Amino acid sequence: MRTRPGPLAWRVRQSPKGHGPEELYIAVVELLHLLLPEGAKVIFLGDGEFDGTALQATLSAVGWSYVCRTVMSTTAMWEDETFRLDALGACLQPGRLIRLKEVYITREAYGPIMMLCCWAKGYKEPLYLVSNLATAEEACRLYQKRFRIEIFFSDQKSRGFHIHKWA
Repeated sequence: MRTRPGPLAWRVRQSPKGHGPEELYIAVVELLHLLLPEGAKVIFLGDGEFDGTALQATLSAVGWSYVCRTVMSTTAMWEDETFRLDALGACLQPGRLIRLKEVYITREAYGPIMMLCCWAKGYKEPLYLVSNLATAEEACRLYQKRFRIEIFFSDQKSRGFHIHKWA
C-alpha cells in the first residue's frame, strides 16, 4: 500500500546550479510516485544529468516511461559487442537515426533498454538517448517536448518570474 509523505517531505533543497546526486533524483521520483494517482501515465524526460542507471531502474520500477539524453562516451553492449556510443555517431549522417533494442549500458550492464543515436538536420552533432519506450518514433517525439519544457522553466526562474526566489 502506498502512503503519502508527511509535511517534512516538502522542504526545498538549495544547491548551486549544475548536476545533483542521483540519490536525490531517485528520492524525488519515489516521492512523486506516492503523490500521483495509481495508474497515472508518467513520461520522464531528462538531459544527461538524469541518465544514471539507478534512476532508470527506479523509473521502470514505478512504472514510468523515460527518455534521457546520455553522453557519447557511454559504453554499451548490443548483440555481444561492446562499444562506445560515439562509434554510432561516427556512422551517422545528419537527418538519420540509429535505434538499437536490447542494449545494456555502462560497466554495470544495465538493461535491456533502447538506445538511440539521432542526428537532426541543421545540428552540429547527434544526440544519444536511452529509453524504456517501445518505439524510436515515440521516444524522439516525446524527447522533443523537453526543449519547450526547458524554456518554460527558465521563464519561471531566471529569465522571468524568479519563482526560485519565492521559497
